[in-house]
Parts: sequence; structure tokens; C-alpha cells
Amino acid sequence: MEANNTTSSLHSPCAACKILRRRCSDKCALAPYFPPTEILKFSVAHRVFGASNIIKFLQEIPESQRADAVSSLVYEANTRLRDPVYGSAGIIFQLQKQVSEMQSQLARAKAELAAVQAQHENLAAIVCMKAWSLPNDSEEYSPYIFQGDHSSSVNDYCQASNMWEDSLWT
Repeated sequence: MEANNTTSSLHSPCAACKILRRRCSDKCALAPYFPPTEILKFSVAHRVFGASNIIKFLQEIPESQRADAVSSLVYEANTRLRDPVYGSAGIIFQLQKQVSEMQSQLARAKAELAAVQAQHENLAAIVCMKAWSLPNDSEEYSPYIFQGDHSSSVNDYCQASNMWEDSLWT
């Protein structure tokens, strides 16, 4: 009989029984989910949902899902204390809003990238045109048009440009 008294005196009450100031039995429904070291965890859940509601809720759930349910209850209780009106729904709304903003930023970045790629392609097409040299009878100078016979340098540039396009844009 002394062995039973020593084991019961060594058994520390769970966080729920500590908060509720009651004796913690071996059959305590909350002991597996609220160990003695996690008093704040039960305190938050108890403040929002109440001990009896937590016990009822856990009894309705299969035992394999109870640990996850307790984590969800504690999370919901924390968010409900931070935002009494919306709770976790408010956080979900804020996250959805952030996702929407990020998607619009991504769409803008993709559009800008497409515009830059189109400019690059247009510039490469202008540079690589075969008809760069002016007719011999025209002496007009343009910095954008090669004069004279520069076909080898133009071809070299076009080949180098294609090399960069293949490696950078594909």
C-alpha cells in the first residue's frame, strides 16, 4: 500500500488540473494533451473555450485525432485572444490578401520581363538585318545604320547575339 501512496505523490498533476486546482487522477482526460510543463497552453485554451467544453470536444473525437485537435484548439484560442472578433479567420484573410498581392506583383514582373524580352528580340532583329548598308548614292549618316561593307562584323554580332539568347532566355 505504501507503494501506491508514493507513486500517487510522485505523480505531478497535469496543467489542466493545476489551473483548475483539482486532484489529477490517472484517468484524467486532459493529462495526455496538457502535460504539467505546459500550463500556458491549457490556460489559453481554458480562457477561450472552458475546461468542460474542451473535455466534451475531446470525448467526441477519435483518440488518434485528439492531439491534433488540441493543437488546433490552442492555436484558435491564441488567435482569438489576439483578435477577439475574427480569430484565425482574420489571419487567414490577411494571408489570402498577401497571396493575392504577391500574385499581382508576379504578374506585373512577368509582364515587365516579357516586355524586356520583346525589346531585346526587336533590337537583335534590327541589328541582324542584312540590309544595313545604305545605297552607294546616299551619303546620309545615321548612327543606327552601318555604312560600307561590314557584313562580316554584322554576321559575327548576330551569331554572338543568338548565342546569348539561347543561354539566357531559354
